[in-house]
Amino acid sequence: MLMLALSGMRTRWITFVGSFVALALGVGLIAATGLALAATFDAPERGPERFAAAPVVVRAADHLRVDTPTGTRSKPLDHPGPVGPGTADRLAALGRTVADRTFPADVTAPRTDTEEPPTGPAVKKPRTGADPRKSRTGQDAEARVGHPWEVAAAAPYRLTSGRAPAAPGEVVVTTRPGGAPLRTGDRVLVRTPAGNAPRTVVGTVAGRGFEDAVFFTDDEAARISPDIDALVVHADATAVRRALGPDSGMDVLTGHDRRRADPDPDRDARALVSVNALLGTAAGITLFVSAAVVASTFSFAVAQRRREFGLLRTAGATPGQIRRTVCAEAVLVGVLASAAGVWLGAGAAPLLVGRMTEAGLAPPWFALGDASWPLHTAFWTGVFVATAGALVSCHRAGRTAPTEALREAAVDSRLMPASRWAAAVLVLLAGLGLPALALAVDPGDLLGRKSYITRPMLLVVGFALLAPVLVRPVGRLLTWLPARLPGATGVLIRENTAAGVRRTAAVAAPVLITVALAATLTGTVATLEEARATEARTATTADFVVTSGQEGRPLAPAFVERARAVEGAVVSVSRSTAVTVLEEDTALVTSEARAVDPARLAAVSELPVTAGRLSDLDDDAIVVNEEWLTTRVGDRVTVWLGDGRKASLRIAAVLATGTGDNGVYVTRRNAGGAGVDRIDVKVAEGADRRAVAATLHTAGAATGTRVTTRAEWLAANGPGTNDQTRTGLRMILGIALLCTATALANTLVMATSDRVRDLAVLRLAGATAPQVLRLVAAEAVVAVGVGAVLGGVVAAVNLLVVWGALVLLGVMSAVVVPWGTLGLVVAAAALLAAVSAVLPASLALRTRPVELAGARE
Repeated sequence: MLMLALSGMRTRWITFVGSFVALALGVGLIAATGLALAATFDAPERGPERFAAAPVVVRAADHLRVDTPTGTRSKPLDHPGPVGPGTADRLAALGRTVADRTFPADVTAPRTDTEEPPTGPAVKKPRTGADPRKSRTGQDAEARVGHPWEVAAAAPYRLTSGRAPAAPGEVVVTTRPGGAPLRTGDRVLVRTPAGNAPRTVVGTVAGRGFEDAVFFTDDEAARISPDIDALVVHADATAVRRALGPDSGMDVLTGHDRRRADPDPDRDARALVSVNALLGTAAGITLFVSAAVVASTFSFAVAQRRREFGLLRTAGATPGQIRRTVCAEAVLVGVLASAAGVWLGAGAAPLLVGRMTEAGLAPPWFALGDASWPLHTAFWTGVFVATAGALVSCHRAGRTAPTEALREAAVDSRLMPASRWAAAVLVLLAGLGLPALALAVDPGDLLGRKSYITRPMLLVVGFALLAPVLVRPVGRLLTWLPARLPGATGVLIRENTAAGVRRTAAVAAPVLITVALAATLTGTVATLEEARATEARTATTADFVVTSGQEGRPLAPAFVERARAVEGAVVSVSRSTAVTVLEEDTALVTSEARAVDPARLAAVSELPVTAGRLSDLDDDAIVVNEEWLTTRVGDRVTVWLGDGRKASLRIAAVLATGTGDNGVYVTRRNAGGAGVDRIDVKVAEGADRRAVAATLHTAGAATGTRVTTRAEWLAANGPGTNDQTRTGLRMILGIALLCTATALANTLVMATSDRVRDLAVLRLAGATAPQVLRLVAAEAVVAVGVGAVLGGVVAAVNLLVVWGALVLLGVMSAVVVPWGTLGLVVAAAALLAAVSAVLPASLALRTRPVELAGARE
């Protein structure tokens, strides 16, 4: 069998070269994405940063811990509390203590041009949409954090120039490459929660990478931010724990645990979550597309060899011998192509990681590890895919009688055995039944990324299995008009498409996969973005929306006070917080929440209330959405607030689930210590809108706060703003398109090379070489059109499922069809198909038609 397999590979080397390239590329992509994916399983090990030189750090517990019948459950707190003055005094008796306070301290760098800054008290009103970081002098305010100088030694920070601050108007700043060029002696404007004030830089320290800091005198820092965020204690940790007691609500951090007191200690692990999801999706789609195109390639290759198999059967070969021959060929191709693919993947993985970091899809420090299992997985996956594809393809050839095989060599007939019909029907039932069940039970599940990425695959497989049956009607539909035009070209295209069903199906299959994935992924993301924008437009009725612009940063207290005093406007101040509930005594579930003033909320918003009334919200109540287990108005739910406090609140109203952005609402009392980070302003009836806008813009200019109109805010948060998501989708679709391009070129080269006698007959019948080439190109484009139509049907079904889920969730939004993306994909596939068909045909036409017509396989 091995010698026969090698002989067959030498004879039909074009077929096996195409299969080799397709499989090697697929394995290479799987290996590259697998290596990058393996690097996301472990975040880099980092030691303490902010308190690396501190012996003991005491801070409020940053995790909620709840005992349940199945064990202790833990969740991060949204707003851990401060260290109380009593606790600080008690610990001061054990040894020297240093209080750390952290607060916003944005710095405007000194002017570098010769223009004199304005000296008068008047502040020019900025234009609408101006950068909120712009100061009065037109310079950018650099976002920084403030600390007392005494805690700088805990990092430790070392002075590189100047001295420590000694007076309220003096500061020390960190420096870093690319940052503001601050030097000792500079006069800067520093914006803190206590207001804006000019200060003198009396010293600089080298930045350590985890923050850009401004250090004040200890008294000045305490005045700006009275709460103690962390306490450095120079004492034995055991003594500190004994002094605090077991129920103090404080964490005593030593050793590596001091990392938990760093700014955003989980940022590395959180950054890897999105990278892991992206690479996992890319690897899954690569595997799916590669397996599909390789199976299609082997299927077509086996179909081309029906005459050869018939002759072998006539010569006495058994069905088992034919199967073993084909399987031996597949294993040889699989092993060689998989080895080449692993080599390609190992070389491409660093390029993939580099491109991801450049595009912002991965953090700058992301790098490959030393894992080797992705290479082994990719190799054996390639061998398995090649063998499985060949087994499925050669099963029918092994069962065919000799005379029947010789007869089938002339024309494609009986294309769908019963087993393939059964598989296609089962897969399509699953592809349609599972979304229907989800629509009836949990429509929100259909909007998840895992759902809308994996759901199209069942339909793609189902339509690919039915392709031999669907090719003829779809092909006749596409060639209906050309067949009625003058000349024989249109008729020939129609008849050749109908007669060469296997060839057309093999070309259409990769196009079907790519078009379905491109339309479903980009269309679903765009539809969900449009749905969220629709929700925002419906829910927000304010004329002006003011946000901090930086996650976790509150608005300047001075601006909040000025905004509240605006005449002729209803001002609704709100805070971002969170509430946690224990579901079924087993799982802690945290929901985003907003703390609002119920009396003003209705004036600036129209929330999708399905039960109850928003006006019933008070300090003893909560507004939930339909995703909660308890949604009956009047029932009480036990929740933990953002600072860890436990509360029993009455359900005042229930909101529709929507796209998931309809969160929970509480009052300021239950905000868990959150600061104001959003203000919605509605101009009162009869009031002067221009006067309200001028007042808000003046207050914003004085405090570095950006004031936006409702339209500007909606545009900034509308569809198309998440560039990272779109870049990730383009990467995934690029991988799918690369596999499609390889499969198209491979299949068409094989098919055209196998039609040399047909082309010669056309030449002998009087067709010129250009006419033959145009015919071949047109047939290839029609085959691409068939795949595009079938892929469009799959995408339409999936987008309708998404639209139905949105309707059931209470969001009336239109389906967004990515016509531009689809047009580019189909055009690229059509161009590649035409070139791949014309090149081998033009080479074949160089031989005299009489010689080609008399050639034997």
